[in-house]
Amino acid sequence: MKKLILDDLNRLSVEEFKKAEKFPLVVILDNIRSMNNVGSFFRTCDAFRIEKLYLCGYTPCPPHREIARSALGAEQSVEWEHAENTSQLAGRLKQEGYRVVAIEQAEGSLALDTFTWDGATRLAIVFGNEVNGVDEEVMKVADGCIEITQYGTKHSLNVAVTGGIVIWKLTNAYLTKR
Repeated sequence: MKKLILDDLNRLSVEEFKKAEKFPLVVILDNIRSMNNVGSFFRTCDAFRIEKLYLCGYTPCPPHREIARSALGAEQSVEWEHAENTSQLAGRLKQEGYRVVAIEQAEGSLALDTFTWDGATRLAIVFGNEVNGVDEEVMKVADGCIEITQYGTKHSLNVAVTGGIVIWKLTNAYLTKR
């Protein structure tokens, strides 16, 4: 077995990425504190060709050295926008036909492995603050809630790790429905 080098991977250029078809999925970051987490979300959104990344509230925005360090250039390829108020953004996206789903431990949440998405409806997923999670006002606007089943002593995962798991699962679910 030979490890692949970058030239073997045939990755898209930034220009090709911007023109490429995206998954009908947007990611919303609700008051994320860590620039490393934000940069990690940029990389994940690039890896899975997400439609758009929304940075809400006090979530840090590019350009910033700390975001760039973990994004590794993905802040140049992924379409992003800052929105001051996450719940207002969620409401606007719902009016545009998106299904808004919070990633949170909450009453009535569905386990990620049981959540179904046919890909016909555009989906907006909200990831919350590292300490407080998704804001209560956003939870009131959300159409539903997904959580990752966990088996250890801790009750949460790092938000960027959660993002990678959820986005991977949803893009794979979309691909199986096509």
